[in-house]
Amino acid sequence: MIKRYPTKKIYVGDVPIGGDAPIPVQSMTYSKTSDIQATVEQIKRLHFAGADIVRVAVPNKEAATALKSIKEQVSLPIVADIHFHYKLALIAAEVVDCIRINPGNIGDKKRVEEVVKACKERNLPIRIGVNCGSLEKEFENKYGQTAQGMIASADYNIKYLEDLGFTDIKVSLKASDVQRTVEAYRGLRPMNNYPFHLGVTEAGTQFHSTIKSSIALGSLLLDGIGDTLRVSMTGELEKEIEVGRAILKDAGLVKEGLNIISCPTCGRIEADLVSAVAQVEERTKHIKTPLNVSVMGCVVNAIGEAKSADVAIAYGKGSGLIIKKGETIAKLPTDKLLDRFLQEVEEEAKKK
Repeated sequence: MIKRYPTKKIYVGDVPIGGDAPIPVQSMTYSKTSDIQATVEQIKRLHFAGADIVRVAVPNKEAATALKSIKEQVSLPIVADIHFHYKLALIAAEVVDCIRINPGNIGDKKRVEEVVKACKERNLPIRIGVNCGSLEKEFENKYGQTAQGMIASADYNIKYLEDLGFTDIKVSLKASDVQRTVEAYRGLRPMNNYPFHLGVTEAGTQFHSTIKSSIALGSLLLDGIGDTLRVSMTGELEKEIEVGRAILKDAGLVKEGLNIISCPTCGRIEADLVSAVAQVEERTKHIKTPLNVSVMGCVVNAIGEAKSADVAIAYGKGSGLIIKKGETIAKLPTDKLLDRFLQEVEEEAKKK
């Protein structure tokens, strides 16, 4: 079991973050927030994809005033993303569930005090969002665009809010590459007990973002670091949620759905394994019960893998085996195997 770093529990709407709470997966709409219909539609898409929290950009007054109508039409907690304009944070704080700011770019301390006061009145948390590409000048001049600069900025801004008596804080430290991202989170972690929002910013297309996010977020989660996450992706919203949940699952932090074990393609394969695995993924995606299932293209590794699988299928020449809990329960022609395998998976899921 991974021992998570002990952090303070806060709430974004009704979603707990930190402490012993499950790790929520977040995403962000890309519509103009002032376009209420488009933004509501995207938030609903994220809801059905399994998102726990959604963030929306608030770059102007039109976006800020649209938040009330948006909030009335959706059920996901909303984080308002604010840069520079503190008055937008004051408008947003009247209706949203969390404010994301960088206190260093909001302006003088009186403006930050007003934002903090508004958040206190509604018990809203504040996310301190530090990005390597937009550090305050004092930190960039001293450290450059480095993990050390991000840590210094985050620490300064945390103390900034603490001096105002505000501690319902979560923190993100994002760079566009794995190394600086991981170094920053690891470096800041021992310095406070606030929950961390994990992510690699500007991570690229689905392919590149999946790789960068899996390495960075996976490494941190295995260290016990991280209380909520977003996979930033130039692509469809649903894919961010899919990859984020897969990272949590494969890191062992979420016990839900099938863990599909399938062998790499090689010259020993006796069936169309690629098609078989694709069908298993598609026809079992509704199953939430945690199960280990094995789909193997020949018998060489199948028996060994099947020992730790709840249900396994092993293709052979013209026929194959169905194995449950290490015991062979059927030998069938190839064209009968997959349906029987899926039947056994469904039955096993109902038992747990």
